[in-house]
Amino acid sequence: MASFIIKSAHFRCVARTGRLISEHRTRKTLCSDRSYATEVDNRVPKIYTKTGDKGFSSTFTGERRPKEDHIFEALGNTDELSSAIGLAREFCLDKGHTFTDQLDKIQCILQDVGSNIATPRSSARESHIKKTKFTAQPITDLETWIDNFTKELSPLTNFILPSGGKSSAALHLARTVCRRAERSVAPVVRSGEADPDVAKFLNRLSDYLFTVARYAAMKEGNEEKIYKRPE
Repeated sequence: MASFIIKSAHFRCVARTGRLISEHRTRKTLCSDRSYATEVDNRVPKIYTKTGDKGFSSTFTGERRPKEDHIFEALGNTDELSSAIGLAREFCLDKGHTFTDQLDKIQCILQDVGSNIATPRSSARESHIKKTKFTAQPITDLETWIDNFTKELSPLTNFILPSGGKSSAALHLARTVCRRAERSVAPVVRSGEADPDVAKFLNRLSDYLFTVARYAAMKEGNEEKIYKRPE
């Protein structure tokens, strides 16, 4: 998994175009404190670069593509997913849920997902691929968490609607965004431009968010709304 210092000139692209990484790797810790100024130049970097004003953005490999390219579509959806999880996390913190550290880790891993997507293999050098490789360990972690929560939940015998309180509903919303992110990442993976484990991670993440949404409702003592055919 890769964590990188982002060049000041490229910081804006973390959220907008997926240029999530720089050429210099300085730490291996996940979501470490980061500085966007060099030792030589301590000026505060500008958030805007104007390089995308004509409707094109750059991948980590330096390739210029239109903003509507499938790479940037996938990056935008994974970024939106992280934001949705961040909002759900705030509700969960308010209720004192103990799984918020898992949400923290997931948001960090989504940065690594973005790094991998932003490095299309068709234009990547070996050094690019090495820095942005995505491994299967986060998938295993999600499966472990899902299994642990499931042991405490009652069996699911009916379709449930997004409900169960603010924490649960927000997690359900994040789940639906995750499904969209997965759909947009699937063709990128099929074309060989991203690691297959990226798509697997998003697939498992939607299952995790569904499960933890039910767990949050249970812990808060809130009733989940059951689907009933309208009469």
